[in-house]
Amino acid sequence: MFKGILITKDDAGYQAELQNINESVLPEADVRVSVEWSTLNYKDALAITGKSPVVRRFPMIPGIDFAGVVTESAHSAWRIGDKVILNGWGVGETRCGGLAQAARVRGDWLVPLPTAFTTRQAMAIGTAGYTAMLCVLALEHHGMQPKDGEVLVTGASGGVGSVAIALLTTLGYNVVASTGRLTESDYLKSLGAALVIDRSELSAPGKPIGKERWAGVIDTVGSHTLANACATTKYGCAVAACGLAGGMDFPASVAPFILRGVTLYGIDSVMAPTELRLRAWQRLARDLDMAKLETMTRDIGLSHAIEVAAELLKGQVRGRVVVDVARS
Repeated sequence: MFKGILITKDDAGYQAELQNINESVLPEADVRVSVEWSTLNYKDALAITGKSPVVRRFPMIPGIDFAGVVTESAHSAWRIGDKVILNGWGVGETRCGGLAQAARVRGDWLVPLPTAFTTRQAMAIGTAGYTAMLCVLALEHHGMQPKDGEVLVTGASGGVGSVAIALLTTLGYNVVASTGRLTESDYLKSLGAALVIDRSELSAPGKPIGKERWAGVIDTVGSHTLANACATTKYGCAVAACGLAGGMDFPASVAPFILRGVTLYGIDSVMAPTELRLRAWQRLARDLDMAKLETMTRDIGLSHAIEVAAELLKGQVRGRVVVDVARS
């Protein structure tokens, strides 16, 4: 038996509760991990609250991330005692995830914990920070350089946005942070944002194409915000889209793409190949300011994850939330 959050769906309805879970709930797989830390992402909050049909199998342990120590392995890459990270691959959706003290997963899904990080720091980064790094890598691959001008980060107060700002400013970029919480302006500037703008400047329906401004964009919001960001991106520059906090729709025009040669990169962190994951984690170890990471991180125990999930969906959580699974 081990402690974890278990989601059930039956005649009594949809429920997420902290429970003592039997080992038999875990799926068959070639590596068992003793989870030390997990985290709360937007998708985890949707799963825990049932606000979106994220969970596709019941009962389910939520949590798309975890970091811990291998306790059993039938996989050639992993030995007992290895410290590992998992992000995505459908855990917390179709296979039991990381908001528990134990997990059983395919060894192919794991990456080694970089020596620069503790398991807690790896989860302070989590899928949010790893996704932010994937966005930066995509924009760099496109050719973006600090001399090119302002880089926009939307949903800036959230996990992806916070890490993106910290990464970009370390790399020398001039970052503009868009947020619906201007009360967080001092926090965003402490991460390195040169300017903070209200999300209302981007969230209303806009023109098919607007004045060129952005040398690059990391968008976590979608909908009108993404459309307006594309419409105001400079000629030949790029936008990395990784979220849908504002909606799944994309009410845009082809104008930015065919008149300005703007490129829209879709960033998928769930099924990204191992080589790309390793590259992202190596870059995080090199480029992420750990002092800034600490300022954006809040620790909670497993028993608080359910209530904090509701706060996250209401936009009341800033930065990153790490879950100490040993602390109920």
